[in-house]
Amino acid sequence: MASKGAGMSFSRKSYRLTSDAEKSRVTGIVHEKLLNDYLHRIFSSPDHVPPAATSRKPLNFQNLPEHLDQLLQVDNEDEESQGQVEGRLGPSTVVLDHTGGFEGLLLVDDDLLGVIGHSNFGTIRSTTCVYKGKWVYEVLISSQGLMQIGWCTINCRFNQEEGVGDTHNSYAYDGNRVRKWNVTTTNYGKAWAAGDIVSCLIDLDDGTLSFCLNGVSLGIAFENLSRGLGMAYFPAISLSFKESVAFNFGSRPLRYPVAGFRPLQDPPCADLVRAQRLLGCFRAVLSVELDPVEGRLVEKESSEWQLQGQPTILLTLAHIFQHFAPLLRKVYLVEAVLMSFLLGIMEKGTPAQAQSLVHQVLDLLWLFMEDYEVQDCLKQLMMSLLRLYRFSPIVPDLGLQIHYLQLTISILRHQKSRKFLLSNVLFDVLRSVVFFYIKSPLRVEEAGLQELIPTTWWPHRSSREGRESKEVNEETAEERLRRRAYERGCQRLKKRIEVVEELQVQILKLLLDNKDDNGGEASRYIFLTKFRKFLQENASGRGNMPMLCPPEYMVCFLHRLISALRYYWDEYKASNPRASFSEEAYIPPQIFYNGKVDYFDLQRLGGLLSHLRKTLKDDLASKANIVIDPLELQAATMDDLDEDDEATPAGTQRPMQALAMGGALPLPRPGWLSSPTLGRANRFLSTAAVSLMTPRRPLSTLEKVKVRTLSVEQRTREDIEGSHWNEGLLLGRPPEEPEQPLTENSLLEVLDGAVMMYNLSVHQQLGKMVGVSDDVNEYAMALRDTEDKLRRCPRRRKDILAELTKSQKVFSEKLDHLSRRLAWVHATVYSQEKMLDIYWLLRVCLRTIEHGDRTGSLFAFMPEFYLSVAINSYSALKNYFGPVHSMEELPGYEETLTRLAAILAKHFADTRIVGTDIRDSLMQALASYVCYPHSLRAVERIPEDQRIAMVRNLLAPYEQRPWAQTNWILVRLWRGCGFGYRYTRLPHLLKTKPEDANLPSLQKPCPSTLLQQHMADLLRQGSDVAPSFLNSVLNQLNWAFSEFIGMIQEIQQAAERLERNFVDSRQLKVCATCFDLSVSLLRVLEMTITLVPEIFLDWARPTSEMLLRRLAQLLNQVLNRVTAERNLFDRVVTLRLPGLESVDHYPILVAVTGILVQLLVRGQASETERATSVLLADPCFQLRSICYLLGQPEPPAPGTVLPAPDQKRFSLQSYTDYINAEELAQVEQMLTHLTFASAQAAAASLPTSEEDLCPICYAHPISAVFQPCGHKSCKACINQHLMNNKDCFFCKATIVSVEDWDKAANTSTTSSAA
Repeated sequence: MASKGAGMSFSRKSYRLTSDAEKSRVTGIVHEKLLNDYLHRIFSSPDHVPPAATSRKPLNFQNLPEHLDQLLQVDNEDEESQGQVEGRLGPSTVVLDHTGGFEGLLLVDDDLLGVIGHSNFGTIRSTTCVYKGKWVYEVLISSQGLMQIGWCTINCRFNQEEGVGDTHNSYAYDGNRVRKWNVTTTNYGKAWAAGDIVSCLIDLDDGTLSFCLNGVSLGIAFENLSRGLGMAYFPAISLSFKESVAFNFGSRPLRYPVAGFRPLQDPPCADLVRAQRLLGCFRAVLSVELDPVEGRLVEKESSEWQLQGQPTILLTLAHIFQHFAPLLRKVYLVEAVLMSFLLGIMEKGTPAQAQSLVHQVLDLLWLFMEDYEVQDCLKQLMMSLLRLYRFSPIVPDLGLQIHYLQLTISILRHQKSRKFLLSNVLFDVLRSVVFFYIKSPLRVEEAGLQELIPTTWWPHRSSREGRESKEVNEETAEERLRRRAYERGCQRLKKRIEVVEELQVQILKLLLDNKDDNGGEASRYIFLTKFRKFLQENASGRGNMPMLCPPEYMVCFLHRLISALRYYWDEYKASNPRASFSEEAYIPPQIFYNGKVDYFDLQRLGGLLSHLRKTLKDDLASKANIVIDPLELQAATMDDLDEDDEATPAGTQRPMQALAMGGALPLPRPGWLSSPTLGRANRFLSTAAVSLMTPRRPLSTLEKVKVRTLSVEQRTREDIEGSHWNEGLLLGRPPEEPEQPLTENSLLEVLDGAVMMYNLSVHQQLGKMVGVSDDVNEYAMALRDTEDKLRRCPRRRKDILAELTKSQKVFSEKLDHLSRRLAWVHATVYSQEKMLDIYWLLRVCLRTIEHGDRTGSLFAFMPEFYLSVAINSYSALKNYFGPVHSMEELPGYEETLTRLAAILAKHFADTRIVGTDIRDSLMQALASYVCYPHSLRAVERIPEDQRIAMVRNLLAPYEQRPWAQTNWILVRLWRGCGFGYRYTRLPHLLKTKPEDANLPSLQKPCPSTLLQQHMADLLRQGSDVAPSFLNSVLNQLNWAFSEFIGMIQEIQQAAERLERNFVDSRQLKVCATCFDLSVSLLRVLEMTITLVPEIFLDWARPTSEMLLRRLAQLLNQVLNRVTAERNLFDRVVTLRLPGLESVDHYPILVAVTGILVQLLVRGQASETERATSVLLADPCFQLRSICYLLGQPEPPAPGTVLPAPDQKRFSLQSYTDYINAEELAQVEQMLTHLTFASAQAAAASLPTSEEDLCPICYAHPISAVFQPCGHKSCKACINQHLMNNKDCFFCKATIVSVEDWDKAANTSTTSSAA
């Protein structure tokens, strides 16, 4: 049946027949006898006893209203039950007392039945109390945290520490701690979980109080309640921060009614009787068919009923709905009568028959009820469905959830109902995303997982990099059988879950339908408007938890949305060969700058949108034919607008003057409360209304489009999809983009929203759910340790054996529970299909970034979250989906790794990206990328010019940029090649357990000789690259090590104070960081000297000598500080303070040793001599520091063999697992060489007067004079100074040149002149 306004159009009023004499004996279709039989069959008496045919009164449409009134008469008892009842005081409609009956800060829903704790321990009671009789109310547990639910009197006084049950005359049940409370507390009941229903019963006749959990009695909790004058009990609850519940005092049918107990709020008994009788009449219409030809009634199945427009049936239905329609606006009756009826339809007949009948029922609702009536009815119906779906218990076959979803789909298949619900209910009143969520069972037993997965198994922890790095664990035959049985159980579970997921996808397919635009806007475009607002609420409401969609809901919503989106994308491709498949999907770059899609206040790569539109307006005009409206450039930004300005109604005429880009239009929005249905009408959020006024005629290629803003509610289908002369969302196509469309423009906006969803909270939730797998690994390790102890425990120690056996049982039971829960998590969150969805999203982002990059400066308009999603989705695929699924198994895995590597390599130093956070994220992602063999090989596969450009950016001077991550990348490229640098963990930390073995810093060394070669080539070829880079490295090394020494001095002083025996943890962390930075900077210097030694040792280069002297100075400082006897470094290392675990002799000394060995042993003779002379010339050089490396307190005599090292002293010879024999031999050779050279230098050195020493360092003789001022110093000091400053040390005059100065020559010249 068509909806009202199409085909036949009837209103309820047109069926109110009057007694017309001309129609007294004629029906127009059926004769009088048949009509009489039909009406008597439909409107039979309540007791269903048909009166004799001779005695019953003839019925026709003239006397039917009178008969119907008699039929709907209700006994006086039912009518009177709606009034005041003995034993109860207060309003007949029972709600929470939000005006005076509360303590603390609470958030109460609009219906005054749902509540969220917003303070430490808030308390609230109801508006109605009881003093006599037996009463019950139900509480739906939305979160399973700390709550105390029960009863209290009006004299009870509560605070932020004491709630219901903590005072006299208040009684509570606490399912979180499994206790009952009345001043004191004892064990009671069992633990509750989210979705459970607690029934609170009070019997004031016997003076007892009890509770039920999901309809199962927990027994009497309290007896001998105080009764009598002034004693009346209110339902009450105390709950902690962010905990939430929903009360049902009787406004809806109780889920678990208890015989003899009545709800606090009386059900509408009279209306319920009437509604049930009217429903019986309606059922009769569906099961009886008129046969005018034969003149008889035909009984048939209601599932086969078809509305054929027969006037007799229509008139009959009109009389039914005349009385039925007002009743269907009431919540109680919708849930008790209409919901039950529709669910019954879904259980009978075939799915197609059930769908058809539900569709016809909805047609009848729209036909015979006023619009406001059917809208209220549908709203209440969807609220009830959502509540039932969300909180129904998980059963093995998920039958309850499937049942409710099937009815939801049947309702949404009705076009008019779907559009109404989508426009006014699904995103505005309901938390409709719940329909796409599959909750995890907190009680494995009740979910039937024990029967579904009888055999449990748990995977061993493995690396998350890939197959090459996975440890090979020998699997016994028993373990193999257990694993296979477990996997079969997981597959059974997955198949059942997939049924629910497919139904959820069907819901989204209906909401994304764009072919139902007859008589109004298509569903897809209504969905787009609501979806964009949903994204805005969650993007703008971060940190305000009640306002946000829970991340676990967002994960499921994203996966269902991707499935529906790809379905429609490929469907469009099937009918449009020029379009692309969903596998090739991406977001065209013009969407980011043409203003058609609202990105709210989300950051762009180039900064604020208003700034980009001003600075890049010429590029927009030249590349995209877009001109920004001058009014846009002059208008204020969002922060300058008055937040109190009212929004323009969606139905009003489009504004002629443009609003400010990013302008604020306050719009009502729902609250994301714990209530399964209701939001907050009193919450508002500014909505950035950003769009584009599309042209109204075809454009030539050279014609410019003027941009102005348009609110999201005012967009039409043409604004999105475009027309033959308008490209819609794709307006402003740059020349780099192809002309043929990818797909429908509306699907591009859905895809853009899906990417944003992942960024908002999906990635965070994927990481959170890994905790279940981590728990399994921890318990598995504990079980293995316990079993190992059992095997080693002597049999005579029965006490220890008993304790170990008990622990083994506890761990095994916990593992059984966790392994079944892990199966559920893998099926719902980490399945292969979910992994493919995230992988598809990653590839979408990569293609989008690549296309955006081709637009040049316009790339700055891209929102930052595209790069964030590309980085995070790769991280999720690598870290979260193993070990069950490996990223290597994904199609195009190597190509995707290479494309992501190219993006990271190019954009980590991209000047078009200005945001500090996103630049840091890119740098960190690249740093992590080079830690793993697979991803490092991908970096090596990118084009050579991109590799060289990446290395050039890494070699940029460290000043004024985040250099620590850059240095970390260079270190990872070298790790595995340096002196004693083949370790994964430091030697002294091997006995400790790492917090996370999968951290990038704990991966096995995987150096890249290819990238090392690029680095060497750039340092050799660029005349300015090497000096500027190395000067900055030396500067940072000097700073980092100096800071480290200063901090350990403070730590030592704090540790020695009697009044303070602790050190600030932040100070310890900073200290350890400075130490790690010093080590990594030394390793970069080692790599540079190894790859390009001529930079330091070829003195034909103008800066080589200066760099070598600076290096020698820093190396001597480090050695002297670390190797001094009983020095500060030794004392701090001995303390072994938490946070300073990485501070030890080995990492820093082997790094220094590697540099010295390269300079003094591995080079050519001339280079070795040059390096030796510089090292010995430094006044800080101490041969004792070199001896310390081999555990010798003093230098050995020439020609003697090195003695064995003292075991109590540090020695490189003690680390044979990390330093090979060849390296140790080189250290010994270096010590011998320096011992000999030091002796020679001491013999040849001549005494120098103090006045001839450099006045800056007092270490070297004066050797340079500055021009024009004539001041003097040594060459080392002036060359180092000129690297950063051109002013004289002494007079601040600008130095023009530096000349050699020799005292003897200068003295003779002066004498000759005299």
